[in-house]
Amino acid sequence: MNLRSVHGAESVSIASARATAEITLTGAHIAPVTFVLDDREVQPYSLPPWQPQDFPDTEPILSHLRGDFFCMPFGETAAGPIHGEVANNRWHVDRHGPASVTLSMRASDLDADIHKTVSVNDDDATLYQQVRSNGLQGRWNYGTHPVLDLSTLPSGSGRLSTSPLRYCSVHPTLFSLPERGETQVLQPGAEFTDLAVVPRMDGSTLDLTHYPTEPGHEDLVMLVNDPEAGDLGWSAMVLDDYVWIALKSVRTLPMTLLWITNGGRTADPWQGRHVGRMGIEDVCSYFAIGPEASLDNPLVDRGIATFQTFDDEHQLDLRTAHLVAPVGPDFDVVSQVTTTGNGTVRIDAVSGASVTASVDWGFVLG
Repeated sequence: MNLRSVHGAESVSIASARATAEITLTGAHIAPVTFVLDDREVQPYSLPPWQPQDFPDTEPILSHLRGDFFCMPFGETAAGPIHGEVANNRWHVDRHGPASVTLSMRASDLDADIHKTVSVNDDDATLYQQVRSNGLQGRWNYGTHPVLDLSTLPSGSGRLSTSPLRYCSVHPTLFSLPERGETQVLQPGAEFTDLAVVPRMDGSTLDLTHYPTEPGHEDLVMLVNDPEAGDLGWSAMVLDDYVWIALKSVRTLPMTLLWITNGGRTADPWQGRHVGRMGIEDVCSYFAIGPEASLDNPLVDRGIATFQTFDDEHQLDLRTAHLVAPVGPDFDVVSQVTTTGNGTVRIDAVSGASVTASVDWGFVLG
């Protein structure tokens, strides 16, 4: 196993004919990830405009912030660092092959062992992740944290869509605090049914189906998937000439948080530079307020779970797949992702265009 510094962080690499991924030992953040599409390479995940050594006194989750990482508990907590030790502390490499790595950590804030496997293969342009627990007890919220970089795209040219939703809301209180040099534009607590018409504090609306928006704001919204649409949930972002899709099980990850991180934070390490990024975070949590709010289960009257209960017979087994596929100029917004066989999905656009992509979607459903 060869470790090397990637964007200032000690990292381990995996690679296949279709994808290469770098995983930091601190927090197990994944980026850059390079996917091979036909005769070109694409890198959809974000790297921040700083490196860990630039802010050595900043908590690791921010100094190392990049790509995707696992969070448990999800959000701020009095018992440990934000998003848990798993997103901040050092992981150990248990097994490492050319195209797969398994890392582990004894998380004292969870009083459990956590194992994370990241893999790629030669058959598809997909990043696979599996997170498992051993000894986890009690009620916990958790989630993934992929952040895409759309900062080089023209305004509004990225096109966002998801599988069917049953409930959507802006963060219930101010997400960005002016006393910390933060700015937001969305109306706290506003519920909505259309991502293209999200209420703003000034009485207008913001279209989140097209991104980046005008810079200068930091906002968070929650989208709850409709389980009647099936176990396989998805979020999609069409970029230049390809589409990025996150696949999940809505049984283990019933909602998606959209972190619109667009220059609305001026304190270190942000300095107003983190623009045109969007976190598309599949979670089981009540926003990112912390485990206490999730365990109160404020959406119970709507039949929505914001935590899961673990015991000796029911441990965490969380699986996600992030794939990319090339699309033509007539492909606008993803309208549907359908399994079409063992290891393929059909991706349909509102325009009527469609593409087929290879991905082991069965892995996600367990």
